[in-house]
Amino acid sequence: MSDSGRRKPPLVAEKRYGKPSRPASKAAVKRRPSKAKPAPRKRTARRKPVKKRNPVAALFYRLLRWIWGIIWALTWRVTVVFLLLLGLAVGYVYTTLPDVTELLDGRARGSVTLLDRNDQVFAWRGDQFGGVVTADTVSKHLKNALIATEDRRFYQHFGVSPRGIASAIRINLSEGRGPLNGHGGSTITQQTAKLMCLGVDYDPKDWESESDYVNDCRQGSLWRKAKEAIYAISMEAKYTKDEILSVYLNRAYMGAGAYGAEAAAQRYFGKPAANLTPAESAMLVGLLTAPSTLAPTANLQRSQDRAATVLRLMNEQGFLTDEETAYWQENPAELSDAADAKAGGYFADWVMSTGPEFFTRNTTEDVILKTTLDSRIQKAAEDGLKWVFEDRVRDGSEAQAAIVVMSADGAVRAMVGGRRTKVSGAFNRATHAKRQTGSAFKPFVYATALDLGWRSSDTVVDAPYCLKIPGSGQWCPKNYTGKHYGEVPLEFALKNSLNVPAVKVSEAVGRENVRTVASMFGIQSDLAAGPALALGASESSLLEMTGAYAGILNGGSSVTPYGLIELRLLGEDQPLMGAGGGIGERVISDAAARELIWMMQKVVSEGSGKRANLPGWQVAGKTGTTQAARDAWFIGFTNEYVAGVWMGYDDNTPLKGVTGGGLPAAIWSEVMQRVHDGLEPTPLPAFTPVAAKPKPKPKPARKGLDDVLNGIIRDILGGN
Repeated sequence: MSDSGRRKPPLVAEKRYGKPSRPASKAAVKRRPSKAKPAPRKRTARRKPVKKRNPVAALFYRLLRWIWGIIWALTWRVTVVFLLLLGLAVGYVYTTLPDVTELLDGRARGSVTLLDRNDQVFAWRGDQFGGVVTADTVSKHLKNALIATEDRRFYQHFGVSPRGIASAIRINLSEGRGPLNGHGGSTITQQTAKLMCLGVDYDPKDWESESDYVNDCRQGSLWRKAKEAIYAISMEAKYTKDEILSVYLNRAYMGAGAYGAEAAAQRYFGKPAANLTPAESAMLVGLLTAPSTLAPTANLQRSQDRAATVLRLMNEQGFLTDEETAYWQENPAELSDAADAKAGGYFADWVMSTGPEFFTRNTTEDVILKTTLDSRIQKAAEDGLKWVFEDRVRDGSEAQAAIVVMSADGAVRAMVGGRRTKVSGAFNRATHAKRQTGSAFKPFVYATALDLGWRSSDTVVDAPYCLKIPGSGQWCPKNYTGKHYGEVPLEFALKNSLNVPAVKVSEAVGRENVRTVASMFGIQSDLAAGPALALGASESSLLEMTGAYAGILNGGSSVTPYGLIELRLLGEDQPLMGAGGGIGERVISDAAARELIWMMQKVVSEGSGKRANLPGWQVAGKTGTTQAARDAWFIGFTNEYVAGVWMGYDDNTPLKGVTGGGLPAAIWSEVMQRVHDGLEPTPLPAFTPVAAKPKPKPKPARKGLDDVLNGIIRDILGGN
């Protein structure tokens, strides 16, 4: 039977990705399909015609993509190479870094601490280092001030702060500087690396001077910055953050010779770094940008202003509340008494110059010097000088003055080398200035005469007097008053500072003898060879002259002024050396010294030095005024102390209306009143002048008869 009449299904392919179709059942085949609504035709969106790209733009676009591809390929390769090299450099530096304990004291030199006669610190010299501190042992305020001011993201970065560098470059450019000039954007870690000079230690063989070494460490070239960054990253890998902070706190220079927080805290505030207040901490951190100019010993007000800014930054970082910030800004840090003394001034400079160089100026050890300074007397000298210049000297005067106070054995108790008393390293007019002494030299003329047997009551004729000077012609000394007083005792000649009698006595006892006595009393300067020697034509320092007068007070023995009592190393009990001065050999007899003291006492009680009177005390001394009044002196003593005052101009300009018996004597009196305040008056070494014995009258001889008759005849005739 043919099946040609059977209806066959159409040959339709199955859906390629759908489920395979099941074969239809017979029932389904027989069922008549229902009429379904035809599906609506989807309306196809009409495609917009593609605009053809400009061939030039397309070429440019392809070129940019090609260039970018090259740049990207180079960039990631260079970056990989750079990171590899950086890693190698960091790894190498890491291996060279020492243990952190070796980095805490980075000074090239040692320190000198000076104590006064009562063992109180009054000065520091050299590189001060107060001892090791750590980030945990210092005051939290100091640590917070440092982070707030120097590196607020210290605990977040890896040693280098790209954000900080970018900010610093932006600020430098906006202020018209080069990108690397001015703000550096350095982190505390980078600053620590710089303090360590990138691991290069100072060696005198490699550098012309220590300053050259320091300048090299501080240079800011691009290559140096790169090395600094590598070193900083290596430190971050080697040490903890607090260890890096500890190194910084121990090595940072904070002015006035203080290296490290502990030395600075002791130097300025007389307390350990662990006890610093927020105001004191802010002042120390404020010094880091300019330690020398911002040091409170140089300008306290400027240092306090900078500290106020640091306190504000601490407030902005949340380390201080608004109330705390306001309180400490209104109550700024103040200097300790020792710090206010400006590192010992002229006296400390003098002691440092007289001590052994390897233990003072160039020491590599920490040294303790005990000195003869009496801080009370030093203040008295400074206050007395200040009072006279404020009350008795015209405003604007540039005249200078110097003062030395010492005991009779030469122990210097105070020294002022100029009107600016709170200085360090300044020109010291008490020790460095060599000036003509004028009449202040005359006591050595009379000392020579008294030692040779003359008496204060012996007379000399004050009358016009001339000497022929070989090669110079005739020389005729004149008295200051222009008058002559005839036959006068030596005591009268000295108390009135007469020139002619002084020259005559010098010539009578021998100039060489006078030179010898003056030299033995301690005047080391070259002494004049001519007759003007007696009038103080020679030059000397105030320290030498005051020491020579001390020799007169102690009974005629020479004196070497000294300021050092003992020298020892820090931590040692036994001194390495003792005092280097004091009383020496005898120059004139004790009797001659006592008589000279009596004559010099007359100078103050009755003569040219009346302004130096000291109520309740016996005072002996001598005035001195040089030619044209270029120098004015008064040197004198009580039974307790010797003091010398010099006044003049640094350029030898003549003083106007000033003599040794004027302002210098007034300064002497003001100083010595303060020095003797509270002391019981004691008399000077006693001397009672012996009245001159009257010359015996010749006994009348027996007259003969002829003599009697001749006398009668002369009377009658009225003859002679």
